[in-house]
Amino acid sequence: MSNRWWEIVVKCEPVLEESVFWRLEKFGCSGTATEVKVLDQEQNPESEVQDKQILIKTYIPEIDTQLLDLAALSLWLEQDAKLLEVSVPEAQWQLIDEEDWASSWKDYWKPMEIGDRFLIYPAWETPTEESDKLLLRLDPGAAFGTGTHPTTQLCLESLEMRLSENAENQTLADIGCGSGILSLGSVLLGAKKVYAVDTDALATKTCRSNCQLNQVNRDSIVVRDGSIEKLIEEKVTFDGIICNILADIIVELIPEFNQITHPKSWAILSGILLTQADQIADVVEHQGWTVAALWKRKDWCCFNIRRSEY
Repeated sequence: MSNRWWEIVVKCEPVLEESVFWRLEKFGCSGTATEVKVLDQEQNPESEVQDKQILIKTYIPEIDTQLLDLAALSLWLEQDAKLLEVSVPEAQWQLIDEEDWASSWKDYWKPMEIGDRFLIYPAWETPTEESDKLLLRLDPGAAFGTGTHPTTQLCLESLEMRLSENAENQTLADIGCGSGILSLGSVLLGAKKVYAVDTDALATKTCRSNCQLNQVNRDSIVVRDGSIEKLIEEKVTFDGIICNILADIIVELIPEFNQITHPKSWAILSGILLTQADQIADVVEHQGWTVAALWKRKDWCCFNIRRSEY
């Protein structure tokens, strides 16, 4: 019998999009995709300002979640909306078989350009036009990282900057690799090698599949189950670290960064809400690193940091 997943669909006002993303990640959901629906178009076709609704779809294994948990999630979403004094989101869920969640992506996720250099394409789509951008093909499955979320976009744009010079000599660590989008983006930008780790076995399986999909040499991206302890075991000194996960986990990881880096190393940290930025900055500086840049998009931010010795 195949594994089953809860498919959760949340309809909300655009202002709640980032709040809902954050709440779903805290709940343990994976593979989040967004669609924008335009409302009342027929009623007011001449209007320059049209009402919009955000449709967010995500997944969580049935074994990890009971109906009471889903009811609690609905309540938290309601409380978040009331704090912002906006309409309460509509949350619905259903059980689907494992083979069904992959096909459900096809209606929600389309090709998109990110930064100056990337063109992200779903695996089931065939590129129709010649492009001078770096083509990154993905089948995210239930792993985080499609390029639709602001944190992923900020990381890819930061990588463009960091790897604009001397990329061929840089070895990177991707902690919490998810679908592998940031590891793949690094290699496409010319990075020498990436070590990708994730505590979710489904994520590392997806990452390996996407490496094959993009015909990436096995030696270019090394995928491991686990977290920073696996990188320590590798006894590799990394030129850069990419970490796009929840802020609480980043706080736990930063004290160990010095064990796997050198005095000129850098790191990109995201998955951080603007309200959590001060906490992250304090931890970064306390551990001997310096904030080189802080990029913001909607309610999220991305830290570009470096070792203070440099």
